Amino acid sequence: MSGAIPRGNPVFAGLPTTIFTVMSALAVEHRAVNLGQGFPDEDGPLAIRAAAAEALREGPNQYPPTRGIPALREAIAAHEKRFYRFHLDPDRNVLVTSGGTEALTASILALAGRDGEAVVIEPAYDSYRPIALAAGARVRSVKLSPPDWRLDEQALAAEITPDTRVLLLNSPLNPIGRVFGAEELAGVARVLARSRAVAICDEVYEHLVFDSRAHLPLIGFPGMGERVVRVGSAGKMFSLTGWKVGWVTGTEALIDVIAKAHQFLTFTTPPALQQGVAYALANEMDFTLGLTKALQDNRDLLAERLARMGFDVLPCEGTYFLTAGIRALTNKRDDVFCRTLARDAGVALIPLSAFFEAGEPSHLVRFAFCKKRALLEEALDRLERYFAKG
Repeated sequence: MSGAIPRGNPVFAGLPTTIFTVMSALAVEHRAVNLGQGFPDEDGPLAIRAAAAEALREGPNQYPPTRGIPALREAIAAHEKRFYRFHLDPDRNVLVTSGGTEALTASILALAGRDGEAVVIEPAYDSYRPIALAAGARVRSVKLSPPDWRLDEQALAAEITPDTRVLLLNSPLNPIGRVFGAEELAGVARVLARSRAVAICDEVYEHLVFDSRAHLPLIGFPGMGERVVRVGSAGKMFSLTGWKVGWVTGTEALIDVIAKAHQFLTFTTPPALQQGVAYALANEMDFTLGLTKALQDNRDLLAERLARMGFDVLPCEGTYFLTAGIRALTNKRDDVFCRTLARDAGVALIPLSAFFEAGEPSHLVRFAFCKKRALLEEALDRLERYFAKG
């Protein structure tokens, strides 16, 4: 008698369809403006794409070095020096990955350790928890609270145990647009210094910081150089999210073990795209800095008009995303409210409860404003017409 067919790894078999897939499908079904999934609707500079196209034509198109082509590793090191005065050895301190999520996955697999603990800060990017669980780690969480979403040192310390191996720190923070300040990060550094843990710092939105704030990498705080790896993303910098080119930087000891995990995930990343990103980091950072100004203008437009409609607009300090409360508009949960808006108002959003393990709070929704101005205005017009109907 044959046995039952296994369902596969229970971590993944038990996952629901992601909220991004659900809301994007509703957007298509109802011809809604999609302010849910966070990707730009315009490609980055043509010169970057031309550099990649030339590299594709000229070759080579065989396996590049697993840690990334030298030109890109050197460009990443130069970027770190220019913006943060970090001095990296391109051969020892830099690893190129197939996107930021692969960088995070390789880092979690390499550093979390079976039967160790990983600490996430909620609301959290939705890949952290399942990857840590699949790696055999136990997951603990620190839950931030609206409206200020402040990261409290004592609350973090309460979740760090002798078994903690990894802290996942995302700043600027997707999905709520928080940018942790110097005092908060100094508290994180103090907690880590008393622990056996390292921090995986998801900093893919590092240049998307508004109102003249400074992005402060945790790795630059006293004592953190040996305890932190930084994850970056060309897709977020240059509006080329489909290229899936990311990287991890850190000490040689940490990068070595992450590289060993990376070699069994994607092994490497298309060389022509790496050449394009190397060109971009050396020549097109003005695009990135200009993008920050354009997105700040989009944020301001969105915040002003949503507030007039009755949304409780929360502060947004960076990223592509703005969060708003809905209690003045409805008594529905955020997920039900978002489905209603997609169907009846023609605008697709994301319920913030999807980023909390417990599904609470349930009165907040997320808007992605990395869109053309005309599309953003069309979405706002639709929402105004919908709420005007009462």
